[in-house]
Amino acid sequence: MSSTHYASVTHTEIMVNIEAYLRLKKKLEEQKVTLVAVSKTHPLVAIEKLYHEGHRDFGENRVAELLEKAPHLPKDIRWHFIGNLQSKKVKELIPLPYLIHSVDRRKLLDTIQKEAEKTDAKVNILIQLKIASEETKSGFDLNEASKVIEEIIDGKYPNIVLHGLMAMATFTDDKAIIDKEFTAIERFFLAEKQKSAVHQSSLQILSIGMSNDYELALRRSSNMVRIGSLIFGERNY
Repeated sequence: MSSTHYASVTHTEIMVNIEAYLRLKKKLEEQKVTLVAVSKTHPLVAIEKLYHEGHRDFGENRVAELLEKAPHLPKDIRWHFIGNLQSKKVKELIPLPYLIHSVDRRKLLDTIQKEAEKTDAKVNILIQLKIASEETKSGFDLNEASKVIEEIIDGKYPNIVLHGLMAMATFTDDKAIIDKEFTAIERFFLAEKQKSAVHQSSLQILSIGMSNDYELALRRSSNMVRIGSLIFGERNY
């Protein structure tokens, strides 16, 4: 999909629910939760419409799409990369994102460090944890994540700045399953946050919760949610 396609969508085709956005924004601001508006597959004009409401945090999940969109949009947008990141794409991506949410394996950590040190860049990341039962979900298990967090804090990856954790719950209508997974993540996050504080390197961000489960996530210490369809509606090109 080309940037020309993104730019060519007319205003009558835009599906941005501003009323829903403003209600959500107010609710999240009261709880000091960051809203990442997931703009993947949506046109430039839809992002601009939300930008003019004062929104700055947008999430994309494909490197090519983000690289096509970003030059056509305001420079003060904080881009969050939230999708699966192939190691071979890291060089193209750095240093554009404000935050990479989906660091889910050691090879990716090594590649980010290697590419970042070439330009002395500092790359902000979240460690992605695997809590869902689905095989399609990726991420570190809790034991491995704890080791990786310690290594980053100890300086093994000097060009990587760890800000917290990200996870996706099982895609299900069973709220008990989702809440169980979010509870496990909350427990792990709070324990690791306490441990890291000893090193003056406290983990601050817990990015859990999407359009279908963000209310459950808010009950489990989430302070960053990734919301797409509630704001932009469903769109498939």
